[in-house]
Amino acid sequence: MITLDNVCFSYGEGLVLDHLNYTFERGNRYTIEGPNGCGKSTLFRILLGLDYPTEGRYLFDGREISGKTMKDPGFRMDFHRKIGFVFQDPEVQLFCASVEDEILFGPAQLGLPEEEVRDRVEKYIQMFGLGRVRDRAPFHLSGGEKKRVALASVLAMDPAVLVLDEPMNGLDEKCQGFFLEYIRAAGEGDRIVICATHDRTLRDAVDGIRVRMTADHRILPEEEKRNG
Repeated sequence: MITLDNVCFSYGEGLVLDHLNYTFERGNRYTIEGPNGCGKSTLFRILLGLDYPTEGRYLFDGREISGKTMKDPGFRMDFHRKIGFVFQDPEVQLFCASVEDEILFGPAQLGLPEEEVRDRVEKYIQMFGLGRVRDRAPFHLSGGEKKRVALASVLAMDPAVLVLDEPMNGLDEKCQGFFLEYIRAAGEGDRIVICATHDRTLRDAVDGIRVRMTADHRILPEEEKRNG
């Protein structure tokens, strides 16, 4: 479970997040919606532990994520193994020499038995239809293939939370259909899926809880969302 408790964030004198209060529950899918500049990207950086609230608290499974707690290597590793993120531009997270190595990298860092690592790699290569490109460098793939590799590499770590930033951007119609199918599947069980999007098709397909951010950097209360 993720809890935002009066979370604020400022760059200098500019307020980017204004007293956010929200709880993301396990087993639910969420879409984060709002105009450009409303603070979605900053919220994602906080969820990932890349930035910390300048006021308020961010709790992950009841434990605060802060500059102090993240200095503990064991705590930091445990947190990062539980949360996965697929960037809007997948190229920023692809760095291995082959597709297979890209998917293998994350599970290998978790200290899993080699057989389990290999099983996960094969599972997601097959799931995402990457068998024919498994030995190719990710940088030589199409945009849709890169997105599939990025998502496979994150899901192979079996994160408790999956965060997606505009996953439909740059995909053709066929790849969009592919992603809609697997984003829905990713929300099975008790995983939390959080997806930032302007895309109505994706929002409707995810069929999750809509979280609306406003131009003044707030999250709309539940009663305002129902009336909106």
